[in-house]
Amino acid sequence: MLQCIFLLSDSGEVILEKQLTGHRVDRSICAWYWEHAMAQADTFKIELYQHLPAPVIASPTHYLFQIVRDNITFLACTQVEMPPLMAIEFLCRVADVLSDYLAGLNEDLIKDNFVIVYELLDEMIDNGFPLTTEPNILREMIAPPSIVGKMLSVVTGNSSNMSNTLPGATASCVPWRTTDLKHASNEVYVDLVEEMDAIINREGALVKCEIYGQVEVNSQLSGFPDLTLSFGNPSILNDVQFHPCVRFRPWESNQNLSFVPPDGQFKLMSYRIKKLKNTPIYVKPQLSSDAGTCRINVLVGIRNDPGKTIDSIEVQFQLPPCILSADLTSNHGTVNILANKTCCWSIGKIPKDKAPSLSGSMKLETGLERLHVSPIFQVSFKIMGVALSGLQIDNLDIKNLPARPYKGFRAVTRAGKYEVRS
Repeated sequence: MLQCIFLLSDSGEVILEKQLTGHRVDRSICAWYWEHAMAQADTFKIELYQHLPAPVIASPTHYLFQIVRDNITFLACTQVEMPPLMAIEFLCRVADVLSDYLAGLNEDLIKDNFVIVYELLDEMIDNGFPLTTEPNILREMIAPPSIVGKMLSVVTGNSSNMSNTLPGATASCVPWRTTDLKHASNEVYVDLVEEMDAIINREGALVKCEIYGQVEVNSQLSGFPDLTLSFGNPSILNDVQFHPCVRFRPWESNQNLSFVPPDGQFKLMSYRIKKLKNTPIYVKPQLSSDAGTCRINVLVGIRNDPGKTIDSIEVQFQLPPCILSADLTSNHGTVNILANKTCCWSIGKIPKDKAPSLSGSMKLETGLERLHVSPIFQVSFKIMGVALSGLQIDNLDIKNLPARPYKGFRAVTRAGKYEVRS
């Protein structure tokens, strides 16, 4: 049973406090938590929020559960033992719902929509226990913020967005789906969205390469459809997680996703694919320094052609603090050095007639002959129309619909934490 939820900014300020039971949790627990978090950050010698925080912390008086989303800490407190995963999953649901309602998640959005945030928390948890967490039901109970709604609240003086009627889906065996749905054109779209995490060492060897992906569905189907999604090669999937609508037994027996979908867009499944051996592009940095000057040359090219255009290629790296000035140019794209000494090289698409290269020199601070700190290059890219993991959708079967619906499929791969070390 959770007793209290706090939302903290990246400076430790309490943005929101929600007491869930009769026993009040003192706000001083946030100060204790922040001191603990800062002490851990000092121990790791890295910036806070750049490492994975411990999800469960035991204070002298409480158990604390935390997740971090967009530099906002969701902190839940309890004095009794409870399943940690239930608390963590609930905080993840709260973060997802707020991000969906507010079209983003930051300190200003939360402060501008205090009323809606408190109304959502009132419906999502009852006396410390999770209650209604499905976005479809919540949208019927609490209207999302809009310009028209804010104008009406000013005119009428009523700031509540609560509905006077209980959603019909609350008594349904599939609470994630609104009852009696009707669409003029029945259609469903399935997207494979993948992110590649990779680490390449200074010798150019691939240290780590993994794919984190998810199956996103946008369902605009009438009535009560029953869908079955099958893959051509499901054996490559690891660490799968499902939306509550997925029936587990068909997946366990033959790796088919059988489900009654929510209405609109939702994440059906997430997965991970480990130990990939190839990356689509290469980044080869070369640095040499002497007499107080560092020369740099970076080459970018296609290593394994995925069969689709690699777009939105960008290389970023942080200039070391000992660099006083830098003169960098490229034969393709644009190079910008930001105020925080971050160099951004925007390449876009790789031309067919030449390999993009960045070159130039950097002046070291007085008294320093050679550069002793090697920058880490962060690479980003996007490939439309292909899933680099090799995952393939085989078939999508739809039942309980009188007319044949339209089915669309799409794949996209982009870079996640893609690092090249020099």
